[in-house]
Amino acid sequence: MSGLRFFTTPWTIGLSAALVVAVAAVAFLTWRRSGFAAGTGLVELLRLAVAAIVGLLLNQPEWVEEYRPDEKPVLAVLYDASRSMDTQDVVSTGSTAAAGPRTRRDAIAALAGSELWRPLTERFDVVIEPFAPAPPGTGTDLAEPLTTALERFSALRAVVLVSDGDWNKGRPPLDAAQALRLAQVPVYAVSVGSATKLPDLDLTSLDCPTMGVAGKPVRVPFTILSSLPTERVVVATLATSSGEKLVKEVRIPPMATVSDWIYWTPPAVGDYTVTLAIPVQQGELLPDNNTRTAPIAVRQENLKVLVVESVPRWEYRYLRNALARDPGVDVSCLLFQPGLSKRGGGTKDSIPTFPAGLDELSTYDVVFLGDVGVGAGQLTDEDCRLLKGLVEYQASGLVFMPGWRGEQASLVGTPLEELCPVVIDPARPDGSASEGPRRLVLTEAGRKSLLTKLADSGPENLAVWESLPGGQWYGPVLRAKAGSEVLAVHEDAANEYGRIPLLVTRTFGSGKVLYMATDGAWRWRKGVEDKYHYRFWGQVVRWMAYRRNMARGERMSLSFAPEQPQLGQTLAIDARVAEASGEPLSRGEVTARITVPDGGVETVRFTPPGGDGEWGVFAATFTPTQPGRHEVLL
Repeated sequence: MSGLRFFTTPWTIGLSAALVVAVAAVAFLTWRRSGFAAGTGLVELLRLAVAAIVGLLLNQPEWVEEYRPDEKPVLAVLYDASRSMDTQDVVSTGSTAAAGPRTRRDAIAALAGSELWRPLTERFDVVIEPFAPAPPGTGTDLAEPLTTALERFSALRAVVLVSDGDWNKGRPPLDAAQALRLAQVPVYAVSVGSATKLPDLDLTSLDCPTMGVAGKPVRVPFTILSSLPTERVVVATLATSSGEKLVKEVRIPPMATVSDWIYWTPPAVGDYTVTLAIPVQQGELLPDNNTRTAPIAVRQENLKVLVVESVPRWEYRYLRNALARDPGVDVSCLLFQPGLSKRGGGTKDSIPTFPAGLDELSTYDVVFLGDVGVGAGQLTDEDCRLLKGLVEYQASGLVFMPGWRGEQASLVGTPLEELCPVVIDPARPDGSASEGPRRLVLTEAGRKSLLTKLADSGPENLAVWESLPGGQWYGPVLRAKAGSEVLAVHEDAANEYGRIPLLVTRTFGSGKVLYMATDGAWRWRKGVEDKYHYRFWGQVVRWMAYRRNMARGERMSLSFAPEQPQLGQTLAIDARVAEASGEPLSRGEVTARITVPDGGVETVRFTPPGGDGEWGVFAATFTPTQPGRHEVLL
C-alpha cells in the first residue's frame, strides 16, 4: 500500500491551524489598508501559502511505499554438537532431579528440536542446525557458524547460539558477533553445563596392554580423578572374563588424581576382557563413570627377533643381552664386521648369513637394522626388497638404529628408503656428536604413547625420561616424513625444521617402523641397572610384533590401527588369509561383517595392498560412529 501519511499530535494540529488563521488575518488587514491593491493582495496570498506549507510540515508528512518481501525473515538456531556436549554435568531440578545429572546434549534437546519453535513459524523461517559435529570435529569454533549464517541467509533477523563453553578453535567469535551487530542481527547466547566439576570419582583410564603372555603377570594400570572435597579410601576390583577377581585398596586425596595398578596373571591362551570397578561414594553424582572395560589378547609368546649390525658397538651388545634374557624372545644376531673368525658373530644366537628368501625371513617378528647398509659384505637390494615386504604385508616390525659409521646412508635409493620415517641428511651421513650428554625430550605424542611408557602415570613417566642419561651422538636426521609420529626430540639440537627428531614411528602397510636416532640407550642402565633399558626394548619388540601375533597359527587373522581408537577416527584393518594348505591367499574376495553397538551390521570389503597378493594380506578401512563394543566377523 502506497500514499501520503502524516504523523500528527493534537498540539501540532492546533499550532498549525493557529498559525494559518493568524497569518490569514494579518494578510487580510494589510490588503484592506492598501485599498485592496492587486499587488498587495498577491504578496499577502503568497505569505498565506508559506504559512500553510509550514503548518503542513509541522505534521510530518511522509510518502510511504510498501514492499512485501518474497521470503520470511530467518531465525537461525545454532547448537553445539561437539564431543564435549556428552559431558554429564547438568543437574536437573524438580521432578526429574532423582534421575541424576544429564548430558549437555540431552539438556538442549528441546532447543535443538522443532517443537519449541513452532509458535514462531508463522512469522519466521526457523532454521535449526548443529555446528562442530563430533566426528571429525576436534574443537568448538563459534565464529564459523555465526559468519556462515550471515553469509547464507539474506533475510537473517536473529541468531540463537547454544553452546557449552568458550571457543577453542578458529577465529575469535567476537569478530563474527560484531559483524552481525553491524547488520542489525542480534545474537542470543544460551549456555549449558556446570561451571565447576560435579562431585565425582571418575575412572578416567584403564591402560590394559593389548597383548599378554599366558602364565606371565600383566600389569593393568588405571587412573582415578576425584572431585570430591574429602579423602576417600576405595577398593578397586578387577574382574576378568575367566571369572577371576582381584582387589586393591586405593587412597584418594580430595580433588586429586591417583594412578595405580593391579597385577593379573592370565591362566591360558585366549581373548579376554578385564573390567575395573570402584564403588560409588556418598555424595557422588555421576556413578556411570566408575567402571571401565578393556580387551586383551593372551598368547603363548615366542617372538623371533633378528638383529643385524656391522660392528659390536655398546648399543648392540646391551640390546642383544636384553633380548637374550627375555624369556619370550628368541633372538638371532648377524654381524657383518670384516675379519671375524666365524661369520655372523660366532655366538650361540648368531646366524652366518642374512635369511635367503621369503620363507626364512618371514619367521621373524621384528628386525633391528644397526649401522649397516647396502654394499659388499652387507645387505643386497634383494634383502631390502624382502624386508620391505615383511613389514608391509606380514605386519612385522623394523627398527632403524643408525651408527657413527654412517652405513645406513647407502639405504637411500633402495626399497627401505620408503619405509624410513625420517629424511636422511646427506650433508652428514655419519651423524653428529655433542659436546656433552644430551637427553631425549618427549613430545606431546611421546607422552601418550605406550611405546615410551616407563612409568604408570603421566607425570611419573615424564620424570623418568627427564632423569635418563643422555647420549653424545645422534643420527643424520633432517626431518620427520609426513605421516610419521615424533615421540622424542633432541634436547637442544635444531635446524630449519625444528628440533632434531630422535625417536620416530610410522605405520607402513601392515607393520610398524621405528627410527632410533641415538646409540646411547645403553646408558639408561646407570644407577638403575636394567630397570628402564630392558623395559623399553621389551616394549619395543612387543609393540611392533603385536599386530602380527594377534592370531598366530590360524588361517585367518585380523589386526587394526590405531590400537586404542577414538570415536570418529578411521581404523586401518588388515586381514591375513591363508589357503587350506597354509599358503598365502593370492586370489579371492575377502569381506568382514561389523556389528556395531546398536545392533546394526556393516559390510567391509578388503583389497590386497597395491594389488599384490603374494603375502596374503588384504586391507580395508572403517570409521566407528558409535561408542562401545564392535564385533568383526571375517
